[in-house]
Amino acid sequence: MSTECTQERFDFHPLNHRDVVARFDGGEITSDAGALLLREVERRTGILRQFSSCFTDYRDPERIEHSVFELVAQRIYGLALGYEDLNDHDRLRHDPLMGLLAGKSDPLGADRRCVKDRGCVVAGKSTLNRFELTPSDAGSSARYKKIVMNEAAIDDLLVDLFLQAHRKPPEPIVLDLDATDDLVHGNQEGRFFHGYFGNYCYLPLYIFSGEFLLCARLRPSNIDASAGAREELERIVGRIRATWPTVPIVIRGDSGFCRDEIMTWCEENGVDYVLGLARNARLVRAIGGELHRVKAVFEQTGVASRIFSEFFYRTKKSWSGSRRVVAKAEHLSKGSNPRFVVTSLPREAMEGRPLYEDVYCARGEMENRIKEQQLALFADRTSTAHLRSNQLRLYLSSFAYGLMQALRRLGLSGTEMAKAQCQTIRLKLLKIGAQIRITVRKVWISLSSGHPGAALFGAVYRNLQAVVLRC
Repeated sequence: MSTECTQERFDFHPLNHRDVVARFDGGEITSDAGALLLREVERRTGILRQFSSCFTDYRDPERIEHSVFELVAQRIYGLALGYEDLNDHDRLRHDPLMGLLAGKSDPLGADRRCVKDRGCVVAGKSTLNRFELTPSDAGSSARYKKIVMNEAAIDDLLVDLFLQAHRKPPEPIVLDLDATDDLVHGNQEGRFFHGYFGNYCYLPLYIFSGEFLLCARLRPSNIDASAGAREELERIVGRIRATWPTVPIVIRGDSGFCRDEIMTWCEENGVDYVLGLARNARLVRAIGGELHRVKAVFEQTGVASRIFSEFFYRTKKSWSGSRRVVAKAEHLSKGSNPRFVVTSLPREAMEGRPLYEDVYCARGEMENRIKEQQLALFADRTSTAHLRSNQLRLYLSSFAYGLMQALRRLGLSGTEMAKAQCQTIRLKLLKIGAQIRITVRKVWISLSSGHPGAALFGAVYRNLQAVVLRC
């Protein structure tokens, strides 16, 4: 005999003589109605549609209920809305808004084949898990995991999205390189202990151009920070130059990327570089006079002092030639703070102080973008057992970032949130409660009347309406 389940009831402190009672029985109500703006961004950029085309689907077409696009859209919209775990989707699959975002013809899921699945409009955690864990050699004969990603196509798409976003090239194009730690807490494939970060982690490589993410490569941490960077630069620069053959390109990175292999490749291929140079005794001796002068100024005034100088320098063994070095001699309250940058840019193009202060130091903005992706879009949620599936999770986070960045660029331009980070955009613009009613001809979404971001929502909507539809 079956039992009738009763909805859990929450009795809160009364309001005067009225009882305050809550239950999860509101029906078709969503807390994420602002994601409609992300859907409009997708319609104008095709980011998710293009990403889904980077997979080969070996499933039987007659038995497919969730297309690759629908799976990709569900997962990426979920990340953008703050749902990092696959377990979250066992509840989200009942949200008609998720069906609307994924492009389902019936946002209520009433047309599902199995009776037990009716009312579940999008995929559950098991289906998404199989999608993420598909090995590279899967085919139609595989039992469950049959959706294979094409890593090379995804890598190229990240660059193509940057090219598509510009009618004419920004000059110069600055490519920022950085490696960061991605802590792991299990026995994932490729985990190693990293002495600098003091923990077991991955060491992903990121390449940005401004706010555009061009490369997100998950790597084991038992390697040099620059490992594979030259190959990635060769691929990215080649793809950019295929569209814009004459555009000037500058790469920028900290001392972890100051390697002769990278600098020589740049010199041979017409690419400039501005790279941090780790200090050593020879470099410090070369600016000994400047360090003495700034120390004297600090002792007299108590104010931090700096002097810039430059010279040509060559290592004893590791460099193939002599290169221009810009040095900053600085004395702070904590003591001497000499810093060095090596560059291919001649003095005629830029003098030492602006090269260091305006060009090199600006690379710090890239670190904000990495933090934004890791903290707000869960790029560090690499908890599967395999490096390949963790790379796919990094890709999903990367395209969630791309979608949010496009919303910021196209929709939030000219508003008070034009420079807001993803977490703020999610909180103030995407998390809007709404009631959903579905009729034969319309999907009615009644947004919360008291939402404080209503005016901002309207401004973003109007900005997006002015952008030409792509798909």
